[in-house]
Amino acid sequence: MSKDIVAKLDDKLRAKRESFDKLPVVDIAPLLDGSNKQRVAKEIRWALSNTGFMYVKNHGIPQDFVDSVFNVSRRFFDLAMSQKMILHISKSDVAFRGYVEPFGENTDPGKTKDLKECFDIGPERSTLEGPFFGPNQWPSSLPEFRELTYGYHQKMLSLAKILLSGIALSLDQSESYFENLMRDPISVQRLLHYPPQSGYIREEIIGIGAHTDYGSLAILAQDDVGGLQVMNRDGDWVEGIPINGAFVINIGDLIQRLTNDVYLANMHRVVNISGRERYSIPFFIDADFNATIEPLASCITDSNPLRYKPVTCGEHKFGRFAASYAHLAKV
Repeated sequence: MSKDIVAKLDDKLRAKRESFDKLPVVDIAPLLDGSNKQRVAKEIRWALSNTGFMYVKNHGIPQDFVDSVFNVSRRFFDLAMSQKMILHISKSDVAFRGYVEPFGENTDPGKTKDLKECFDIGPERSTLEGPFFGPNQWPSSLPEFRELTYGYHQKMLSLAKILLSGIALSLDQSESYFENLMRDPISVQRLLHYPPQSGYIREEIIGIGAHTDYGSLAILAQDDVGGLQVMNRDGDWVEGIPINGAFVINIGDLIQRLTNDVYLANMHRVVNISGRERYSIPFFIDADFNATIEPLASCITDSNPLRYKPVTCGEHKFGRFAASYAHLAKV
């Protein structure tokens, strides 16, 4: 690595170099095949109540398929900016489908500009139906892009529902608990590209600013570059080291609200000082737009009194998006 791409971090951006093995790795095969769902549920409960994050392995998604989506993602981001801007997310109105340029979305807008570019798809719709539901935009120069990325979206949707059944069991609910909240759920399949940073890096410009996820659950495939940082219970940033063949799973605000803070939607961010391009593929699953989320009675106790009022999924998520996207200032 040449000296001119070596980065020097501001102290606020330093992460402890700890293996992600210090956060739980959960083998979900017994959840998928039904052989020991309760054991997996117990491991999920420990993970989500203590860290809000976990790796899952033996998830049933072939690695060669994941690799093919990474490959087509890289090819998309290699396109000329003029080609990508034809598919800009603002052209989808409130459906949030398409390309977002560097600094076009900022997750911590009061503090950080996000040095990333991304491309978002969601459930196929022929016309704009409202926030998060509308037509996808597709690059005409990459004919295989649509089949691969939407196929990945569908596989992640199925996996997310299985993981949520495990979360339901971990909360002593029926494994079908989330089904009534997810008849037509909001979902976002995102492709992300983080350019490397060099020089002295401050919190004002990093890959993605500190945030919690907005909805229920995220499933993240990341390459081997690294850069994910997760805040632990002591307020320290811990570096997330990729584990080959495993997905990173974390919960969002809605599950924290549902559990009345028993489960933790943890702060995380990305700082890419590797000297290499970083790519990741996060999938986000929420609930139906009008689904009401309120704390479970079993999570309200004398020592943990009621902390949240009921909120609808769409209302909560749209409010978070509106604060991040410049093109929504007029909405």
